[in-house]
Amino acid sequence: MKIITCIPARYGSVRFPGKVLAKDTGKYLIQHVWEKARGAKLPDRVIIATDGRPVLEAAKSFGAECVLTSPDLQSGTDRVGAAVKDLNVDIVINLQGDEPEIKSEYIDVLAKLMLDNPDYQIGTIAAPFEDTSQISNPNIVKVITDSNGCAIYFSRSVIPYDRESAGVGKVEQYLRHLGIYAYKKDFLLKFTGLPQSRLEQIEKLEQLRAIENGIKIIVGIVESGTEGIDTAEQYAEFVKRYNKK
Repeated sequence: MKIITCIPARYGSVRFPGKVLAKDTGKYLIQHVWEKARGAKLPDRVIIATDGRPVLEAAKSFGAECVLTSPDLQSGTDRVGAAVKDLNVDIVINLQGDEPEIKSEYIDVLAKLMLDNPDYQIGTIAAPFEDTSQISNPNIVKVITDSNGCAIYFSRSVIPYDRESAGVGKVEQYLRHLGIYAYKKDFLLKFTGLPQSRLEQIEKLEQLRAIENGIKIIVGIVESGTEGIDTAEQYAEFVKRYNKK
């Protein structure tokens, strides 16, 4: 089966404008993500999908394949769908453009999850939390799964709420969602045609569109989480970690 990784890179980010072109490490943020995607073994191709010409020009500067999509698209998944609609591909990996520390092997874990579970149309990955201090952070998305490893719900809030601990309980009770998805291509094109759902609009989490439409999302578990970049403060912390390495 043909597998492609597509990285949606929105130039007009609301919380951190132009974040994918932040370059305090000497490399664009989007370049870090692209390099991690290129390190995966199972995908055949890596494409960046953007809404802005500055990102297109930056991608060209470090040798990435990049396509320009409409700035009117509402989500990263919509952008990925637009980028791959005419491509001959079976499975599409949607790696968010603000995940510079994603491990290349995690992309392969997700691709294999889809190959091994052909009945599912969407897959994603999650990891245990390392400490409880991160669990209540709304910039870190939580997921809860059923006994079959399918997502019940994703939230920026603490889920599950531990009543006996007045909120956050033992760290092993929680899973953090990582910003990467896999779709069967034919389903992806149908999915992007669905209207934004109520919970998706409230939480600003596009995967809730699938949950509200009764679509099961299989969740693979990896050993540790990675830090996505939503804010300038999170980017500054990433730069510190990168420079230490």
